Amino acid sequence: MYLLRKPILALSRNHAVRDLISRAPVTRDVVQRFVAGETTADAVTAVRRLRSAGLQVTCDFLGEDCTNAAQADATVAGYLDLIDALVDAGLVAGAELSVKLSAVGQALPSGPDVPGGGEAYATAGARKIVEAAYGAGARVTLDMEDHRTVDSTLQILTGLRSDFPDVGVAIQAMLLRTPQDLAELTGPGSRVRLVKGAYDEPSSVAFAEPAEVDLAYVRALRVLMAGRGRPMVGSHDPRLIAIAERLASDNGRAADSWEYQMLYGIRPDEQSRLAARGHPVRIYLPYGHDWYGYFTRRLAERPANLMFFLRSFASKK
Repeated sequence: MYLLRKPILALSRNHAVRDLISRAPVTRDVVQRFVAGETTADAVTAVRRLRSAGLQVTCDFLGEDCTNAAQADATVAGYLDLIDALVDAGLVAGAELSVKLSAVGQALPSGPDVPGGGEAYATAGARKIVEAAYGAGARVTLDMEDHRTVDSTLQILTGLRSDFPDVGVAIQAMLLRTPQDLAELTGPGSRVRLVKGAYDEPSSVAFAEPAEVDLAYVRALRVLMAGRGRPMVGSHDPRLIAIAERLASDNGRAADSWEYQMLYGIRPDEQSRLAARGHPVRIYLPYGHDWYGYFTRRLAERPANLMFFLRSFASKK
């Protein structure tokens, strides 16, 4: 099934396939497993349910690769609306937002609506979200996208951290550059979400074989657990979950000084088990209309996800 990963990831940017799958009624039925809903109200409902189960959340207003300033502005507005709704619901304290910079304009070309270029536009949009979140008692982590965006993302992170030192960032273990990046990201108060990586990367910049990625993940995890920041262990892999716990113990870490982060709808029983044992567990909670890119990456990550989709599709025939 691993051989299907690259073809599936290639489809995540194919607009014709995107339109076909997005219109299929069965797709929306299956998407509900991985996406909390399409509206702010849906997100708040899911946050309330997860919090009542002893789980924390990081909310992702879905969208990526926006093509104009209006789309970027709409994403920023969506996050601001969510912050207000969480405040009204009494759920904002301890919540986190996950922001993809391509959704707030990172790749936009310079023009009349984007006079300083995409990086400056994304910086301004991300800063609006961060200021609102921190003002309400929430936190923000920047998602990492494909390798071409890493330098720009870390540059924006540095600017945000000058005023908000614990803005988090996701780092992908599969990238060859990750050890060097971690050396600069694990200072006091920092927050780093370590993930394997969900993008189709060339072998010149990333490990390709699953075993290589796993080993790279463990090496990165050792750095994080020995560092002075807050490791956020983004994995559903039972081996890596167990290794994280051992490394935390070896480094004398208190239980509340690090956390597991797991995706909405994937291994919910394990999420509950870890939380019941006293581990902080934060659920990555995606919501919104623009779910296709996120959904196809979830299918590519685990054969079980793809088989679930195919069985559901066949059952609707």
